[in-house]
Amino acid sequence: MKYALGNRSKSNLIGVNADLVSVVNRAIEITEIDFTVIEGLRTKERQSQLFKEGKTRTMNSRHIIGQAVDVIPYPVDWNDTSRFRLVAKAMKQAAKELDIKLTWGGDWKSFVDMPHYQIEV
Repeated sequence: MKYALGNRSKSNLIGVNADLVSVVNRAIEITEIDFTVIEGLRTKERQSQLFKEGKTRTMNSRHIIGQAVDVIPYPVDWNDTSRFRLVAKAMKQAAKELDIKLTWGGDWKSFVDMPHYQIEV
């Protein structure tokens, strides 16, 4: 099945680094399951709110400079990590095809962040 980014995802990509947007656009073409971009560019105020809620451990997020996105399987089941891994498979393959260095928060050891992707520049 072919998927396409919805208006919400497209809107959430505004202000995000062009290379990362390219990765997301390629990933939606090759993914096995649908996904949505729930967050891209973030204000410092939004980052502070997420920090206070314990949803992030830093105030120096790549989201603030447009170098990170949060992508979740659609529909989302926060407890089904296998669906997040399928999205990661597509994102990583897209990054490899485009020769863009990508880090997935699901691979982190200290603070696993399954929706998070950031480019390395």
